[in-house]
Amino acid sequence: MSRAGQWFHPVEPSPDASIRLFLLPHAGSGAIIYRDWESLLPPDIAPQAVTLPGRHNRREEPTYEEFWPLLEALHEAVLDDLDNRPFAFFGHCLGAQLAFRLAIRMEEEGGPAPVMVGMSGWSPEGFFQPTEEQSRMPESELVEWIKKLGSFPAEIYDNPEMLALVVPALRADLRVAAQYVDDGAGVACPLASYGGRSDPLQEEPDAMTHWAGRTPAYLGHNEYSGGHFYIDTHAQAVTAHFAHRLQRIAAHHAR
Repeated sequence: MSRAGQWFHPVEPSPDASIRLFLLPHAGSGAIIYRDWESLLPPDIAPQAVTLPGRHNRREEPTYEEFWPLLEALHEAVLDDLDNRPFAFFGHCLGAQLAFRLAIRMEEEGGPAPVMVGMSGWSPEGFFQPTEEQSRMPESELVEWIKKLGSFPAEIYDNPEMLALVVPALRADLRVAAQYVDDGAGVACPLASYGGRSDPLQEEPDAMTHWAGRTPAYLGHNEYSGGHFYIDTHAQAVTAHFAHRLQRIAAHHAR
């Protein structure tokens, strides 16, 4: 399997689709959070969910604990995997952070770049940012914290074997997120944002409005009932909204 193949699920995007979509997950998770998206998206959009090292089928690989080296590796994996089809990014929480910086990096380089990005459950201003100290919390405190967020299926919390798989990746991702420093950068491509109405990680009520200043082509903010993991309940609505806009933008690029 190629290096790029380890990063994406499915390894090969559907050959029948005209648009590709890279899905980036939240801290501690992997491709599983987007497990329903392939069936929810229209057939002309081929989703591939990213699995970072240190989880799921990449459990034996060392996790990244620094933001920029992780972004560099992800950038290389995406470039290696691209074909001539237009592509987009969608990320939730840490995945949104990575998708946003990846889009910035690709636009700056002047090569292939996404035609659209979707930001979910994170904004560069007004959102909780973990600290290095929090990534080293005793396991009992860390588990209580992620329980409040509803980060993982309920059965994981009472299963020591499952926790042993989840916690190291979560700690590494929290350290990655702790290093992020907002520099006010933006993207040229259209951007849409999504969030939960009662997200406990949103520290300012208008946090998601900051996206309007990060692109000349802001497609607006959609808010849904629920907390940080509103996306689990509202996957159908989010995919429908995002796909409709992506199809329109990709059609414009194809002209």
